[in-house]
Amino acid sequence: MTNFPRRFAIVLFFFISISSQSRSTRSSTAPHQGHEESAVARTLEEEKGHAHEVHCSRERSRAARKIIEQYLIPFVEKEKHHIPKKCPLHPENDLYRLQEQSKAREDINLWRCGYCKKTFYEEKNLDNHLDEWHFDTLDTSPGRCLADSCGALHCDLVMDSPRKTKCNPAAAARNKHACESLADRCFPVQDGPSARRLNDLFLRQFCDAHTCKGGRKPFSRGGKKKRNVLYIVASVLVLFLIFLFYLFLYLYERGMKRGGQGLKRITKSGQKKQS
Repeated sequence: MTNFPRRFAIVLFFFISISSQSRSTRSSTAPHQGHEESAVARTLEEEKGHAHEVHCSRERSRAARKIIEQYLIPFVEKEKHHIPKKCPLHPENDLYRLQEQSKAREDINLWRCGYCKKTFYEEKNLDNHLDEWHFDTLDTSPGRCLADSCGALHCDLVMDSPRKTKCNPAAAARNKHACESLADRCFPVQDGPSARRLNDLFLRQFCDAHTCKGGRKPFSRGGKKKRNVLYIVASVLVLFLIFLFYLFLYLYERGMKRGGQGLKRITKSGQKKQS
Protein backbone atom coordinates (compact mmCIF):
# COMPACT_ATOMS: atom_id res chain seq x y z
CA MET A 1 0.00 0.00 0.00
CA THR A 2 2.93 2.32 0.59
CA ASN A 3 3.91 2.12 -3.12
CA PHE A 4 0.43 3.03 -4.41
CA PRO A 5 0.81 6.84 -4.31
CA ARG A 6 4.15 6.58 -6.06
CA ARG A 7 2.75 4.33 -8.81
CA PHE A 8 -0.27 6.60 -9.26
CA ALA A 9 1.96 9.63 -9.63
CA ILE A 10 4.09 7.85 -12.27
CA VAL A 11 1.03 6.82 -14.30
CA LEU A 12 -0.46 10.31 -14.06
CA PHE A 13 2.80 11.90 -15.23
CA PHE A 14 2.96 9.45 -18.14
CA PHE A 15 -0.54 10.37 -19.40
CA ILE A 16 0.12 14.11 -19.00
CA SER A 17 3.33 13.90 -21.06
CA ILE A 18 1.60 11.91 -23.84
CA SER A 19 -1.30 14.39 -24.08
CA SER A 20 1.04 17.39 -24.21
CA GLN A 21 3.06 15.78 -27.02
CA SER A 22 -0.10 15.10 -29.08
CA ARG A 23 -1.27 18.69 -28.65
CA SER A 24 2.09 20.06 -29.77
CA THR A 25 2.06 17.74 -32.79
CA ARG A 26 -1.40 18.90 -33.83
CA SER A 27 -0.50 22.56 -33.33
CA SER A 28 2.65 22.18 -35.44
CA THR A 29 0.90 20.39 -38.33
CA ALA A 30 -2.25 22.53 -38.42
CA PRO A 31 -0.62 25.70 -39.86
CA HIS A 32 1.23 23.63 -42.45
CA GLN A 33 -1.99 21.88 -43.47
CA GLY A 34 -3.85 25.20 -43.63
CA HIS A 35 -1.06 26.65 -45.78
CA GLU A 36 -1.31 23.69 -48.17
CA GLU A 37 -5.11 24.03 -48.42
CA SER A 38 -4.89 27.78 -49.11
CA ALA A 39 -2.19 27.17 -51.74
CA VAL A 40 -4.40 24.60 -53.47
CA ALA A 41 -7.34 27.00 -53.36
CA ARG A 42 -5.23 29.78 -54.87
CA THR A 43 -4.04 27.43 -57.62
CA LEU A 44 -7.62 26.46 -58.47
CA GLU A 45 -8.67 30.11 -58.56
CA GLU A 46 -5.75 30.97 -60.83
CA GLU A 47 -6.57 28.06 -63.14
CA LYS A 48 -10.21 29.14 -63.21
CA GLY A 49 -9.24 32.74 -63.95
CA HIS A 50 -6.78 31.92 -66.73
CA ALA A 51 -8.42 28.88 -68.33
CA HIS A 52 -10.53 30.96 -70.73
CA GLU A 53 -8.18 33.89 -71.19
CA VAL A 54 -7.95 35.03 -74.83
CA HIS A 55 -5.72 37.95 -75.77
CA CYS A 56 -7.98 39.22 -78.55
CA SER A 57 -10.47 42.06 -78.16
CA ARG A 58 -13.95 41.01 -79.23
CA GLU A 59 -15.06 44.64 -79.56
CA ARG A 60 -12.16 45.66 -81.80
CA SER A 61 -12.54 42.47 -83.84
CA ARG A 62 -16.19 43.41 -84.37
CA ALA A 63 -15.14 46.87 -85.56
CA ALA A 64 -12.59 45.39 -87.99
CA ARG A 65 -15.21 42.96 -89.30
CA LYS A 66 -17.65 45.81 -89.88
CA ILE A 67 -15.05 47.81 -91.83
CA ILE A 68 -14.09 44.81 -93.96
CA GLU A 69 -17.72 44.01 -94.81
CA GLN A 70 -18.60 47.60 -95.62
CA TYR A 71 -15.49 49.06 -97.25
CA LEU A 72 -13.65 46.09 -98.77
CA ILE A 73 -15.92 43.12 -99.55
CA PRO A 74 -18.17 45.04 -102.04
CA PHE A 75 -15.12 45.72 -104.24
CA VAL A 76 -13.86 42.14 -103.88
CA GLU A 77 -17.26 40.81 -104.95
CA LYS A 78 -17.37 43.23 -107.85
CA GLU A 79 -14.02 41.88 -109.08
CA LYS A 80 -15.21 38.30 -108.41
CA HIS A 81 -11.95 37.77 -106.57
CA HIS A 82 -11.28 35.22 -103.81
CA ILE A 83 -9.24 36.40 -100.82
CA PRO A 84 -6.48 33.86 -100.09
CA LYS A 85 -6.56 32.06 -96.74
CA LYS A 86 -3.11 33.40 -95.87
CA CYS A 87 -4.68 36.86 -95.70
CA PRO A 88 -5.37 37.88 -92.07
CA LEU A 89 -8.69 39.38 -93.24
CA HIS A 90 -10.00 36.07 -94.61
CA PRO A 91 -13.25 35.02 -92.84
CA GLU A 92 -11.68 31.77 -91.61
CA ASN A 93 -9.03 33.80 -89.77
CA ASP A 94 -11.70 35.55 -87.69
CA LEU A 95 -11.59 34.11 -84.16
CA TYR A 96 -15.09 35.26 -83.18
CA ARG A 97 -16.84 34.80 -86.55
CA LEU A 98 -18.86 31.67 -85.67
CA GLN A 99 -19.90 33.05 -82.28
CA GLU A 100 -20.98 36.34 -83.81
CA GLN A 101 -23.01 34.51 -86.45
CA SER A 102 -24.73 32.47 -83.74
CA LYS A 103 -26.17 35.59 -82.12
CA ALA A 104 -29.82 36.41 -82.75
CA ARG A 105 -31.23 39.87 -82.08
CA GLU A 106 -34.94 39.32 -81.51
CA ASP A 107 -35.76 42.82 -80.32
CA ILE A 108 -34.05 46.14 -79.69
CA ASN A 109 -33.18 45.00 -76.15
CA LEU A 110 -33.25 41.22 -76.53
CA TRP A 111 -30.36 39.01 -77.66
CA ARG A 112 -30.40 35.21 -77.85
CA CYS A 113 -27.47 32.80 -77.69
CA GLY A 114 -27.52 30.48 -80.68
CA TYR A 115 -25.86 27.66 -78.75
CA CYS A 116 -27.98 27.34 -75.59
CA LYS A 117 -30.91 29.67 -76.50
CA LYS A 118 -30.52 31.83 -73.37
CA THR A 119 -31.65 35.45 -73.73
CA PHE A 120 -29.95 38.66 -72.63
CA TYR A 121 -30.98 42.31 -72.52
CA GLU A 122 -27.61 43.64 -73.72
CA GLU A 123 -25.10 42.36 -76.24
CA LYS A 124 -22.19 42.79 -73.82
CA ASN A 125 -23.88 40.35 -71.42
CA LEU A 126 -24.21 37.85 -74.26
CA ASP A 127 -20.51 38.40 -75.06
CA ASN A 128 -19.57 37.59 -71.46
CA HIS A 129 -21.77 34.49 -71.61
CA LEU A 130 -20.06 33.29 -74.79
CA ASP A 131 -16.62 33.87 -73.27
CA GLU A 132 -17.52 31.93 -70.13
CA TRP A 133 -19.70 29.07 -71.34
CA HIS A 134 -18.94 28.56 -75.04
CA PHE A 135 -15.19 28.99 -75.10
CA ASP A 136 -14.88 25.57 -76.77
CA THR A 137 -16.38 26.99 -79.98
CA LEU A 138 -13.33 29.23 -80.52
CA ASP A 139 -10.32 28.22 -82.58
CA THR A 140 -7.55 29.94 -80.63
CA SER A 141 -4.72 29.01 -82.99
CA PRO A 142 -2.29 31.88 -83.76
CA GLY A 143 -3.06 34.49 -86.40
CA ARG A 144 -6.84 34.49 -85.98
CA CYS A 145 -7.43 37.83 -84.26
CA LEU A 146 -8.99 40.51 -86.47
CA ALA A 147 -8.28 43.09 -83.78
CA ASP A 148 -4.58 42.83 -84.67
CA SER A 149 -5.39 44.60 -87.96
CA CYS A 150 -7.34 47.42 -86.31
CA GLY A 151 -4.50 49.92 -86.56
CA ALA A 152 -4.29 49.44 -90.31
CA LEU A 153 -8.07 49.49 -90.82
CA HIS A 154 -8.88 52.64 -88.77
CA CYS A 155 -11.11 50.81 -86.27
CA ASP A 156 -11.27 53.83 -83.98
CA LEU A 157 -13.45 55.62 -86.54
CA VAL A 158 -16.29 53.10 -86.15
CA MET A 159 -15.93 52.65 -82.39
CA ASP A 160 -17.11 54.90 -79.59
CA SER A 161 -13.55 55.69 -78.59
CA PRO A 162 -12.25 59.21 -77.92
CA ARG A 163 -10.62 60.83 -80.94
CA LYS A 164 -6.95 61.68 -80.67
CA THR A 165 -6.43 65.41 -80.94
CA LYS A 166 -2.74 65.14 -81.81
CA CYS A 167 -1.31 62.90 -84.53
CA ASN A 168 1.65 60.68 -83.66
CA PRO A 169 3.98 60.41 -86.71
CA ALA A 170 5.62 57.22 -85.42
CA ALA A 171 2.26 55.50 -84.86
CA ALA A 172 1.02 56.66 -88.27
CA ALA A 173 4.14 55.22 -89.93
CA ARG A 174 3.70 51.88 -88.13
CA ASN A 175 0.04 51.66 -89.13
CA LYS A 176 0.85 52.54 -92.73
CA HIS A 177 3.52 49.85 -92.90
CA ALA A 178 1.08 47.29 -91.43
CA CYS A 179 -1.57 48.44 -93.92
CA GLU A 180 0.75 48.03 -96.91
CA SER A 181 1.75 44.60 -95.64
CA LEU A 182 -1.93 43.61 -95.53
CA ALA A 183 -2.41 44.81 -99.10
CA ASP A 184 0.49 42.65 -100.31
CA ARG A 185 -0.58 39.56 -98.35
CA CYS A 186 -4.26 39.76 -99.26
CA PHE A 187 -3.91 40.94 -102.87
CA PRO A 188 -0.50 39.97 -104.28
CA VAL A 189 0.03 41.91 -107.51
CA GLN A 190 1.45 38.81 -109.20
CA ASP A 191 -1.92 37.03 -108.86
CA GLY A 192 -3.43 38.80 -111.84
CA PRO A 193 -5.26 41.97 -112.96
CA SER A 194 -8.05 41.78 -110.36
CA ALA A 195 -5.53 41.32 -107.53
CA ARG A 196 -3.53 44.32 -108.80
CA ARG A 197 -6.64 46.49 -108.92
CA LEU A 198 -7.68 45.42 -105.42
CA ASN A 199 -4.16 45.99 -104.11
CA ASP A 200 -4.23 49.55 -105.43
CA LEU A 201 -7.74 50.08 -104.05
CA PHE A 202 -6.65 48.81 -100.61
CA LEU A 203 -3.77 51.28 -100.58
CA ARG A 204 -6.05 54.18 -101.52
CA GLN A 205 -8.95 53.06 -99.29
CA PHE A 206 -7.01 52.42 -96.08
CA CYS A 207 -3.27 53.12 -96.27
CA ASP A 208 -3.06 56.64 -97.73
CA ALA A 209 -4.86 58.10 -94.71
CA HIS A 210 -2.10 56.98 -92.30
CA THR A 211 -0.32 60.31 -92.30
CA CYS A 212 -0.12 63.38 -90.10
CA LYS A 213 -0.09 65.76 -93.06
CA GLY A 214 -3.87 65.81 -93.29
CA GLY A 215 -6.13 66.09 -96.28
CA ARG A 216 -6.53 62.34 -96.78
CA LYS A 217 -9.43 60.51 -95.21
CA PRO A 218 -9.91 56.74 -94.88
CA PHE A 219 -12.54 54.91 -96.93
CA SER A 220 -12.17 57.50 -99.70
CA ARG A 221 -13.42 55.03 -102.33
CA GLY A 222 -16.72 54.59 -100.53
CA GLY A 223 -18.34 51.31 -99.59
CA LYS A 224 -21.57 49.39 -99.33
CA LYS A 225 -24.51 51.72 -99.79
CA LYS A 226 -26.80 51.83 -96.80
CA ARG A 227 -30.46 52.13 -97.60
CA ASN A 228 -32.09 54.83 -95.57
CA VAL A 229 -35.23 53.73 -93.75
CA LEU A 230 -36.96 56.97 -94.72
CA TYR A 231 -36.07 56.35 -98.36
CA ILE A 232 -37.57 52.86 -98.21
CA VAL A 233 -40.78 54.12 -96.58
CA ALA A 234 -41.11 56.91 -99.16
CA SER A 235 -40.58 54.43 -102.01
CA VAL A 236 -43.29 52.12 -100.68
CA LEU A 237 -45.66 55.07 -100.28
CA VAL A 238 -45.04 56.26 -103.85
CA LEU A 239 -45.67 52.77 -105.22
CA PHE A 240 -48.90 52.57 -103.24
CA LEU A 241 -50.09 55.94 -104.59
CA ILE A 242 -49.28 54.84 -108.16
CA PHE A 243 -51.32 51.68 -107.57
CA LEU A 244 -54.28 53.73 -106.31
CA PHE A 245 -54.03 56.06 -109.31
CA TYR A 246 -54.18 53.22 -111.84
CA LEU A 247 -56.95 51.53 -109.88
CA PHE A 248 -58.97 54.76 -110.02
CA LEU A 249 -58.40 55.03 -113.79
CA TYR A 250 -59.49 51.42 -114.29
CA LEU A 251 -62.65 51.86 -112.26
CA TYR A 252 -63.41 55.18 -113.94
CA GLU A 253 -63.05 53.75 -117.46
CA ARG A 254 -65.10 50.72 -116.49
CA GLY A 255 -67.83 52.97 -115.13
CA MET A 256 -67.79 55.11 -118.26
CA LYS A 257 -68.20 52.04 -120.47
CA ARG A 258 -71.13 50.80 -118.43
CA GLY A 259 -72.68 54.27 -118.47
CA GLY A 260 -72.32 54.49 -122.26
CA GLN A 261 -73.89 51.09 -122.77
CA GLY A 262 -76.84 52.03 -120.53
CA LEU A 263 -77.33 55.29 -122.43
CA LYS A 264 -77.38 53.39 -125.73
CA ARG A 265 -80.05 51.01 -124.40
CA ILE A 266 -82.21 53.94 -123.25
CA THR A 267 -81.85 55.66 -126.64
CA LYS A 268 -82.77 52.52 -128.55
CA SER A 269 -85.82 51.85 -126.38
CA GLY A 270 -86.99 55.45 -126.88
CA GLN A 271 -86.65 55.19 -130.64
CA LYS A 272 -88.69 51.95 -130.68
CA LYS A 273 -91.52 53.61 -128.73
CA GLN A 274 -91.64 56.58 -131.11
CA SER A 275 -91.83 54.27 -134.14
